[in-house]
Amino acid sequence: MSLRDAEKTAFRTPYENFYYIVMPFSHKNAGATYQRAMTTVFHNMMGKKVEDYVDDLVVK
Repeated sequence: MSLRDAEKTAFRTPYENFYYIVMPFSHKNAGATYQRAMTTVFHNMMGKKVEDYVDDLVVK
């Protein structure tokens, strides 16, 4: 993860403020996994009734 983005993951506890310096919980490929799953599920409807892109699904 970029050090510039680490501040965006900040959270506060009663003791201190913390932030992640690596992507938490192995979500590094979550966007790609979702995209691949939606494309597989809606393959025959893509471009006709359904559009999907990264984290968005549009049903026409």
